[in-house]
Amino acid sequence: MTAVTASKNLTYDERLTAPKTWWVIAALFGFSMALVFMPFGLIAALIAWTAGAGLAGAYVSSQGSLRVRVTTDLLVVGDACIPLNALGEPEVLVGEEARAWRTYKADLRAFMALRGYITTAVRVEVVDPEDPTPYVYISTRAPELLAEAIRGSA
Repeated sequence: MTAVTASKNLTYDERLTAPKTWWVIAALFGFSMALVFMPFGLIAALIAWTAGAGLAGAYVSSQGSLRVRVTTDLLVVGDACIPLNALGEPEVLVGEEARAWRTYKADLRAFMALRGYITTAVRVEVVDPEDPTPYVYISTRAPELLAEAIRGSA
């Protein structure tokens, strides 16, 4: 894996974080666990709250750990590093078109970096003839900026 450093001229950087309401739900899950264990005493309820909130918080944190970066020669999505010269023209997807590419238009061979809580995306054709991946689908809150960074760096 190639490390992305400042020397690679980072042109776009985004972290796909989970919505704030998910953190509230994680805390409420811990509270519900505390209520379940309350008949066994206050210590058991505190342990259950800590364990429940910790487990739910770990899940929410893992959903918010995806980073999308564009350098002068790479598109980096999570652990995947894709050379920009292997990519075609990016397409900004919003609304129904983004939903369609997430569902019934989706190709099983595609690289999908999607988050269900983000409704906009960028789809980029893979033009490398040796790569069986037809396209890359990336959820993003700023699809125009990501598409422009891919165009400008290529």
